Amino acid sequence: MKLVIAGGGTGGHLFPGIAVAEEFRERPVSAEIIFAGTVHGIEARVIPREGYTLKFVRAEGLVGKSLFRQVRALFVFLLSIFDSFRILRSIRPSLVVGVGGYASVGMLLSARIKGIPTMILEQNSVPGFANKFLGKFVDAVAVTYQESINFFPGEKTFLTGNPVRKHMLVRDEQTANALFALDKNLFTVFISGGSLGASSINRAMIEALNYLLDLRQNIQFLHQTGEKDCEKVTEAYRRLGFKGTVVPFIYQMAEAYTVADMVISRAGATTLAEITAIGKPALLVPYPHAASNHQEYNARKLEDMGAAKIVMDNKLSGEVLADTIRDLYADEHGRREMQNASAVFGRIDAAEKVVDIALSLIKKNGKR
Repeated sequence: MKLVIAGGGTGGHLFPGIAVAEEFRERPVSAEIIFAGTVHGIEARVIPREGYTLKFVRAEGLVGKSLFRQVRALFVFLLSIFDSFRILRSIRPSLVVGVGGYASVGMLLSARIKGIPTMILEQNSVPGFANKFLGKFVDAVAVTYQESINFFPGEKTFLTGNPVRKHMLVRDEQTANALFALDKNLFTVFISGGSLGASSINRAMIEALNYLLDLRQNIQFLHQTGEKDCEKVTEAYRRLGFKGTVVPFIYQMAEAYTVADMVISRAGATTLAEITAIGKPALLVPYPHAASNHQEYNARKLEDMGAAKIVMDNKLSGEVLADTIRDLYADEHGRREMQNASAVFGRIDAAEKVVDIALSLIKKNGKR
């Protein structure tokens, strides 16, 4: 059996696909997994490290672009159809799964034309353009939130949760602290703006350090900055005498969450799925330009359950960030309540449910 997982661009799309691939590998079905994405997406860096084959398609975003870029994207879309047919012809998969992003559209449509079973994963409460479009044609849709069901045909839409990689659930604090050169006895704040970093969070964190000087001996930071701000953030921690590790990108996210006493991050669906799967208190700063404002919708659900605090990007400042860190550092009982609420929200069996649906599509197609 061969399976193509198409899409990516960001970790929010890619990592649920990897979780599905891992679950397929644990089933007694002898599945060969091939990923399809673009040379510019995060998949180009991550998939080879994960040990999977990666095929490239040409694709570009369409929404929110200038007229010239839209015309160019439509031309590139035709090229992506050509690339997709070529890949499908050589692989002959039993199923194609789309995980979101513009790189998935050509592959899913091509699979549909060729009569190959298809399904998509929708990670957000409000679907993006690609999945809204693809939902009309695919055989099954797996959604993370109840609210998403209304965007797709009900008879083929399933509430599964957002798949999380199994190793996220394995916690070895000693190994994780050693990996990032952290002190196991200090309160640890993990800051991540997503796979590309978040400049507004980085700037606010640099400013926040000035309000936390009295806690220098009690707290430490693990900060994923993105490439652009890494040097500037590193210098701020060094200059003010704070302990911690600053890196542009973290591949070992399971270990990063393991060491964290609290998380500061954007509110992408995959990030929230990972945070809640292991139950971590979080301060969420929704990305203000997310399609249909889906990050705020995602974050509000956690806030309503008492699993997270929210600061909107336009309200974010060093003082606000420092006050939240200080409050959670001092309130162990409050952190424990947030952890419990977060863990209740998490769905650790989402990948299993998705693979069950995928296998049923393959079996159904085989009987035709």
